[in-house]
Amino acid sequence: MALGETLGVDELAKTLILGALLDAVRMRWGTYQLLDHFQQGEFHHDLVLKLERHEGLPGPILVVATNCNGGVKEVLCLAERPEQTQLWHWRCPENPEFRGPAPRVLERAHTTHWFDPCELLVPNARSEYREEHRARQCGGGWQLRIEAGRRTT
Repeated sequence: MALGETLGVDELAKTLILGALLDAVRMRWGTYQLLDHFQQGEFHHDLVLKLERHEGLPGPILVVATNCNGGVKEVLCLAERPEQTQLWHWRCPENPEFRGPAPRVLERAHTTHWFDPCELLVPNARSEYREEHRARQCGGGWQLRIEAGRRTT
């Protein structure tokens, strides 16, 4: 990607890999602040970035959704920092465990890695954790069970 080229969420999503996306963000807009990292289930991560500058984008907040291998699934541009439950309420509005006003998404792009994230939250969702070592997260999805102050493997 040439320096100075127009770069929006569509072009960021086309990088397909988190490291390449972060490099493109630094090259185009300079520094950013990592505000949050949310994990919902084993296979979905959201990184919430605040850009110092955001020329060409409608807002200063990027939410980069990745799979467990750092493959970019979705890029969202927002005006304000979202809470995890608000973001998932926007994605899966039928899920009663996610509350709060849905964030206003200003721009959105999906990649070939994208699939309906609500599928990760169903009771029989795929898991690589053994049943005795996993616990259901609020809203759905699996996480390692915490026992006596430590995670089990």
